[in-house]
Amino acid sequence: MSTHEPASRPAAVGMGVTHARYVPYSHAHYAGNLVDGAYSLALFGDVATELCIRTDGDEGLFASYSEVQFLAPVRAGDCLEVSATLVRVGSRSREMDFEVRVTARGATGRGASAADVLEPAVVATRARGTVVVPPAG
Repeated sequence: MSTHEPASRPAAVGMGVTHARYVPYSHAHYAGNLVDGAYSLALFGDVATELCIRTDGDEGLFASYSEVQFLAPVRAGDCLEVSATLVRVGSRSREMDFEVRVTARGATGRGASAADVLEPAVVATRARGTVVVPPAG
């Protein structure tokens, strides 16, 4: 698809996007290498943007969050999966569910670079938000 063609798939409930991300130590702000909650919200913006591009051929604009839950810490050195799933499609609005899952985490007790895969992954942040896109046409 070129940059001048509309999205190839119309927006439909259940469509989703997932990104994988390593959390660099430069993002730790608190004791225990904790990362602030805004880090997860920024990642939600990234997956929402890709989902809007795929469904509407436009990056869209984030309008609001109706709910945000910080359920577990995100730490520097974590490996994350960040997902957005469409739950409602309006004429211009796209309501999405978001989730950050920690899939691997440093195990510094075994060594400075030791890490463990977390199975199951730990759900760190959940949210629901609304993005708006330009009118079709």
